[in-house]
Formats: sequence, C-alpha cells, structure tokens
Amino acid sequence: MTPETLGAASVVYVALMFLLAHAADRAAAAGRWRWMDRPVIYTLSLSVYCSAWTFYGAVGYATRSGLEFLTIYLGPGIVFAGAWWGLRRLVRVARLHRVTSIADLISSRFGKSAGLAALVTLIGVLASTPYIALQLQSVSMALSAFATSGHPLPGSIALWVAVGLAAFAILFGTRNLAANERHHGVVIAIAVEAVVKLAAFLAVGAYVLWGIADGPADVLARIDRMAVSAGGEGWLIRPDRWFTLIALSGAAVMVLPRMFHVLVVEASDENRLRQAGWAFPAYLAAMSFLVLPIAVVGADLLPKGSNPDLYVLALPLSQGRDTLAALVFLGGFSSAMSMVVVSAIALSTMMANHWLVPLWLWLRQTALSEPAQARDDLGALMLNARRLAIVSVIGAGWLYHRMTGGTTALAAMGTVAFSGMAQVLPAMIAGLIWRGATRRGAIAGIVAGALIWGRAVFLPSLGLAAPPAFPAGIDAFAGAVLLALAVNLLLLVLTSLMDFPDPTERLQALSFVHAIAPDAAASETAPAVQAEALLTLAGRIWGNEHALEVFRKAAEDQGKSGYLPDLTPRFLAGFERHLAGTVGAATASALMARVGGRGSVTVADLMEVAGEASRAREDNRRLEITSAELARTAAMLRESNEKLTTLSAQKDAFLGQISHELRTPMTSIRAFSEILMEPDLPTGDRARFAGIIQDEACRMTRLLDDLLDLSVLEAGRAQLKPGVVNLHDLIGRALAAAGASATGREFAIRRNPVAEHLPVITDPDRLLQVLINVISNARKYCDASEPAIRIDTRRNPQGWTEIDIHDNGSGIGPENRALIFEKFARLDDPSRAGGAGLGLAICKEIMDFLGGTIAYLPGQGGACFRIALPPRPPRRAENTENAAG
Repeated sequence: MTPETLGAASVVYVALMFLLAHAADRAAAAGRWRWMDRPVIYTLSLSVYCSAWTFYGAVGYATRSGLEFLTIYLGPGIVFAGAWWGLRRLVRVARLHRVTSIADLISSRFGKSAGLAALVTLIGVLASTPYIALQLQSVSMALSAFATSGHPLPGSIALWVAVGLAAFAILFGTRNLAANERHHGVVIAIAVEAVVKLAAFLAVGAYVLWGIADGPADVLARIDRMAVSAGGEGWLIRPDRWFTLIALSGAAVMVLPRMFHVLVVEASDENRLRQAGWAFPAYLAAMSFLVLPIAVVGADLLPKGSNPDLYVLALPLSQGRDTLAALVFLGGFSSAMSMVVVSAIALSTMMANHWLVPLWLWLRQTALSEPAQARDDLGALMLNARRLAIVSVIGAGWLYHRMTGGTTALAAMGTVAFSGMAQVLPAMIAGLIWRGATRRGAIAGIVAGALIWGRAVFLPSLGLAAPPAFPAGIDAFAGAVLLALAVNLLLLVLTSLMDFPDPTERLQALSFVHAIAPDAAASETAPAVQAEALLTLAGRIWGNEHALEVFRKAAEDQGKSGYLPDLTPRFLAGFERHLAGTVGAATASALMARVGGRGSVTVADLMEVAGEASRAREDNRRLEITSAELARTAAMLRESNEKLTTLSAQKDAFLGQISHELRTPMTSIRAFSEILMEPDLPTGDRARFAGIIQDEACRMTRLLDDLLDLSVLEAGRAQLKPGVVNLHDLIGRALAAAGASATGREFAIRRNPVAEHLPVITDPDRLLQVLINVISNARKYCDASEPAIRIDTRRNPQGWTEIDIHDNGSGIGPENRALIFEKFARLDDPSRAGGAGLGLAICKEIMDFLGGTIAYLPGQGGACFRIALPPRPPRRAENTENAAG
C-alpha cells in the first residue's frame, strides 16, 4: 500500500467526518440534538486526550523507558476516578459564569482581568505549539513507513496535513457564534474517532499478542529478557520522574486548552462526570493494555535502529498485513486530527477573545450601539479573528515541527506541552478553593513559573539552550518542572497574602469559591434607551434573531411585554454572563462598561451581594419560586395599570377626534351641497365641488369601515377565508396599494424576491390589509432624508412565516411603544386630521384572529414591525368560513 493510497483514504475519512459533523450541526440547529447529548458521547469526546502521543508515542516511550509510559495514563485515571467531584464543581462554576476557555475561567475568577486572560492565552499557545507539531510529525512518520526507496515521501506532507486540518477546524469551529461555545458536530466527530482509534489499536495489539507472539506468556518472557539485556535500566521506577509525570498528566487533563474545552465547555451539565469518572479511566486502560506487547515484540522482531514510535505500524507491515496497517494508520490519523482540530478551536477562541478583539476595540474606539445601517458586524469580526487564529496556531505548530527537524521523540514533545500548561494549575485551583487568592498573586506565580519553564524546558526542546544542571540523582526534566511549580505556588501565596483585591475581584472570589452566581448590585434601573443600546450590541454579536429572543424572554420573566426588559441588577448580571459565553468574561465586562455604562463594583455593592449569597444558601426553594411569581405578577399589574392610566387619558381625546373626523366631512358635504343648489353656478365649479363632496364622503366611509371592522374583529364575528397565496405576490400588491395612496417622496424599496416566494395558508385579503397598513405607516412617518423601506421574509425553524417591514427613520420612542397597538392611542398630535389611529389596532386584531402576531422590534435603527403567521390558521378561522358558506 502506497502513501498516495493512504493519502486518498485520509481525504475520504476526513470527508466522512465532515459529513457526520455537518449532519450533527444541522440536527442541533433544528432542536434534534438530545440523541447526541448523552454521557457516552461526552465520555468518548474526552478521548481527545489520546492524541498521536498515546497512539504512536506510548509504544516508543515504553521501548525507551519501560514502565514509565504508564504515567501518561495514571494521571488522568487518578483525577477522574478519585476527584470526579472536584471536576463536577469545576464544571458547575464554569457554567455559572459562561466560561469559554481556561483563560476565561482564570481571568473571570480574578476580577475579569483582561491582562491575565491575555497572559494565560500566551502560555496556552506556547505550550500547545509542540503538541500540534507532534501530531503533524506523527502523520508524516506514519506515511513514511509506507514509502519505499523508489518512491520517497515528499517533504511538504506535514504542510498539507496542517492545511487540511486547519480547513476542517475553520469549517466546524467558526461557522457561527454560539452563546455557549458548544460545537455538537465536532464533538460527534471526536466520539466516532475515539471508537476508530481504540478499535485500530486493539486490533494491532491483538494481532501482535496472538498472531505474532504466542500469547501473554510469550510476551512476559520477552519482557523479562528485555529487562535483563538492558540491565534493568529504564524498567526501574524513579520516584522523582514518576511523581512529576503523573502530576503533569493529571494536570493536563484539566488545563490543556483542548481538554478544558471538551471537559468543561462542551459539558451540558456536571452530572455526566459520574459516568466519565469510571468510563474514561476504563478507556485509558484499554488503550494502554497492549502497549507493552507491541513494544517488546517490535524490539525483538524489527531491525536495529527502527523508530520505536512506529512499531505499531511497522509490525503489521513486516508481516505483510497491509490492510491492518492501513487501519492502524487511520487510527493514528484520527488521534492527530481530533487533537489538532479541538486544540485549534480552543486556542482560537482564547486568542480572538483575549487578544484580537480587545485590540480591535482599543484601536477603533467606536460607539458599539450605532444603528444597524452604520455599524460594523462584530459577529463577523469575531469569526474572522478566530479563523485567523486557527491558521496562526496550526502554522506555529508546523514551524515548530520544521525547527526541531521532526526528529524529537513524540513522548518528549508531549511532556513539553504538559509542563507548560501546568503553570496555570496553581492559579486555577487556588481560585476555586481560596477566597484570598488575588489577581496580582496569580500573575506573579504564572509569570515566574512560565519563565522558568521557558528557559529550562521549552528552549532546550528547540535546541536553543542547554538543559539546567541539578544535583546528582535528580532528573533534569523533573527538577525543572518541580522548581517552576514550586516558585509559581510560592509567589501566588505570598503575593496574595500581602495584597488587597478590589471589590470586583472579591465579588468574583465569593462566586467561585461558593459556586454561586450573585447578581451585581446597581443603584437604580437604567432607562429604556440604554436597554435598546444593549439589544443593539447583542444583535451585532449573536445576530438579530437570537438577541431579540434573549431580550424577549427576559422581559417575559419580568412580567413585561415586548422586547425591552428593565435593566435590573439581575438582568444585567445575567446578560453579562450570557455575553461572556461568546466573547469571554474580560471582553464582556469591557463591552458592558462601554455600552451599558456599567461601572465598577463598590464596596457597598460587594457587602450587599455577600449578604444575599449567605442568605441564599438558607432560603427554601419554594419561597424563591413564589417570590419570583409574585414579582412577575406585580410587574404585569404595574405595566397594565400604567397602560390603562394612559389610555384613560387618551380615550376622551379619541372620542373627540372621532367626532371631529366625522363632523369635518359632514360639514364639507353640507356646505358644498348648498352651493351646488345655486342655479347659476358655473359648470367647472359644479364639477369641482361635486368631487370634493365625493372625496369627503369616501373619507367618512373609510373611518366608519375601520370602526365597524374593529368592532367585528373584537367580537369574534369576522369571516376569514383561508387559502394558499404566494407571499411575493401579496407583498407586491401591498407596495403598489400603499404607494398609490401615499404619493409624495420617493422611497427606496429593498426586497429579496427569491426569499419572498413562500406559500402561506391564510386569508390573503386580511393579510394584505395588514401589509398595506404597516407599509403606509412607514411611508407616512419615516423622517429620513433618503427614506427607504426594507422587507425581509423567512420561514423559522418552527415553520412560522415572518415578515419584517423596516424603515430607516428615527423609529418610535420607548415611551410610546406600549400603546401603538391600542385603539384609543395616537402617537402624533391628536388635533391633526388624517385618521383616528385605528390602523395598527385593526392589524393586531386581524393577526390575533389569523393565529399570528404583530410586534414592534426595538434596536433596529428605525421603525421595524414583525408580522408572524403560523403554518396553518387556527381552526376557528376554518369553522367561520364553513359557517359563512
């Protein structure tokens, strides 16, 4: 089997994973994701820990160092089996604060520090670069095992592998901005790859154990002979190295960016760690069980000088088992692929949230709440920043691979990454269990530990420095790692003891240590204008639909209608956490300060929150629910009372306006009728006065029709006639009718004709009436110098048809939005002629009867109305039609 054939097989394999991930993403978008949100999928996704290091490098590690390879598996096994309760608490805290990465967790704990987040991101990039290089090297080495002397492997193979993996990571890690950073498609692909690599490793191990060797007894005899021939060197347990490597591998399963992502960010809840507590160690045991047989049989049978990292491939090839060797190659490729993709996604999130986007915000200094027509798309900016970061991360791994010459043992490259990321472990653990840990202490510890690691471990791995010398009997690597961690922890403790954190940091410490999510205090509720600015910001990051849904649910929880909740302390804290799930805690805090005007936390606020947190642990759940219900009811009553008070004041004005609207045409009709009775009236004047009488009669008829129409709709006596109609044709008729009745200024009409071709089942005449009214209002009240109307149509996932009619004027003020659909309300001067303000009230009644809704959407940069129709009209409409027939 040639490398070209394997390359083609790899492309096909990646394509299958692509289709699988795409199908999973589509299912998740449609709400059919529960089948993939199972504990077994979560447990299998944790196998991303088993990269090419454990697939290829573990055998090479065992050949070179004997039983020391077990430290790779013992650390994670101990953490999951013996401390799963601690991992559950980590997941709980991370979910409370919508954490997106290890850098986000640490920065959020220590006062949402942007500088600390950037520092941890730098450590993560430096530590992960050797590990990504390891994966590229493993694929190159595996392909080289299939190459012959007549067909050498191209030197650029690692580059092409990097390009392919970067493309996969970009396609499924940066398709959209999720509010919780979960990637269902990638997780499903990783779970399948976990099965592939385990099956491949067990297959080659079983073949070696029973197909080449004569079973376990033969393998044990070979192990004894190898240990004797090596004089026991490498097979002895060295306490310093074993302790260090077990501690590092245990730390790695929590702090490596890719492991934190699948362990914490992708976890839907903490309870699935109960199963992972025994299932993941079992998976590791299965991966490690046959490492020694492959190592000792390979050392016996393969030529001297063979690369031990490739024994897992070279053994089946030496026996002519090309099919088995191809399966093993795909298993190793799966290991490398899953590791690189998840690492790239995790690191790109960190780099974009804590490097690129803050830098962009600092350089631009723009107003983040500009209207839609003038704003930059922050969502697109963040996605492009992540794509750039993915290319940079994988490119850095390829450069590291080139600089090291691709000759370093895989296991050695892995320990470089483990020891680098371990420098953030003291800050993470201290932040979760010790309220006294401070930001300055964390920074001092991480910087000192990272500098020691860089000089003693990272630079020597590149050949740029010599390893440090330690007293005899102390391993150089173990000594460097323990020294770095000891200095790190010491500075963290000493600096924290001498430091005094600010209120924000103390607030976060209280939340993390006690695993609660307190609401930040605020002196008063912010105005609705500020709420609209936050809605605009959310729309720029999440997209308009998701932002509107978040604000609508928040308003509903407060007992309010519409899309603008009160900016209470609870809402602001929840919104900031929701925002942090996309951009990270530090960036979310900065955005809230700039857009929401939310300043720093005061000591009084901190004391208030601390008191609330203490009482929260003692409150009964039933009382909390009752209190929430009462608060919603009170808010609803308050809103209703305010609306009724306003409507009561406007009712008299409405009746006076109706009288005026009826009296005016009647007076004109009477006056001009008397003039027409004059016998000597010129013919031209007679025709002109007759036209005036006709116009005034039509005007009065329209008003009476509106009143009768509203009365019939409110009484439920309307006769609706459902039918199938093309939405595009209906919108065209509405635009023509509204344009003919509102001549004057020229309007730019922006439509998407392709998207409008949607069949809808409704009463076309009634829906046309609504469309004409809304479009006519837009033409009448839009005050833009270059007026324009945009019409957007879509079919949402629930099957509803949505029509957004949006003008570019100044919109409707927040103080008037609650009244626009009321029949007694007019937002302009009631003394003006031109209608009684019944149009939108009739529209609301029509949409209610059609089973749909009409709503005003705030934060769109102008007046925007959404008309929503159900897949089918309610039965009452059909029954009315039948009764009418």
